[in-house]
Amino acid sequence: MTSATTTPVQRDRPRLKLGVGVLIAASGILLFGFAMPLAGYPMLAAALLAAWFVDRAMFRDLALIATGLIALSLVPINTSIDWPHMLQMGAALAIAVLTPYLLSRFVFRDHAIRFPVATGHRWTRLEWGYLIVVVGLGYAILPVYLIRSGVYQNWPAATTGDEVFRLFLGTNALGIWDELFFICTCFALLRRHLPDWQANLVQAALFTSFLWELGFRSYGPFIIFPFALVQGWTFKLTKSLSYIVTVHLLFDFVLFLVLLHSHNPSILQIFIY
Repeated sequence: MTSATTTPVQRDRPRLKLGVGVLIAASGILLFGFAMPLAGYPMLAAALLAAWFVDRAMFRDLALIATGLIALSLVPINTSIDWPHMLQMGAALAIAVLTPYLLSRFVFRDHAIRFPVATGHRWTRLEWGYLIVVVGLGYAILPVYLIRSGVYQNWPAATTGDEVFRLFLGTNALGIWDELFFICTCFALLRRHLPDWQANLVQAALFTSFLWELGFRSYGPFIIFPFALVQGWTFKLTKSLSYIVTVHLLFDFVLFLVLLHSHNPSILQIFIY
């Protein structure tokens, strides 16, 4: 079975490497958080240029992350559930994950990016218990955040069966993709050059910026950023993609139910907000 191990952190030039990591995070914030490509692309280029002089191996790995960020920046990032948009955005999401993986695996001939599903380890009681906690937190947090802030209006109302299906498909597919790209790709590559806590902060900044553009506005970053940090930390501990995806999908299932209720208050009257 494959594992999610990475090469040891390179300890030389730690401050310079941290500076490169900050530039990568800043580029994501500009590209997605502020929707400023004219500032975001130069920032991303500056990060790659700095990495080239600091550590060529870091440059190579950050170039893989950059290919994904650029792919995402070329399509509209929003919550539309129209089939043309879902297919267009889905193609960009697929390119953002597959391109770094294929380049790493078949061009650079390494296994820096892995997607460990069958790890061979049973989930512990603590891990099962955490899944229950996730559902409870989702129930307590998401209705208050989405409905009181009005952020739910960033998602279209799903009334027909086909629309409900597409909303369910979109929320779940995006949740899986988040873990494939931000955790298994960005976090895994950053960990090769930065201490885990620094790599986790950078991926969480990218994660939060993307979801901000998607529609998690208002005080959403104060929810998404800690969630992204915990997901990175959980992946480090469990080394299991299947586990962090399960966590994310449980949270997103509550999100899906809240969105249905918020647009149609007469159904699913199970939330307190």
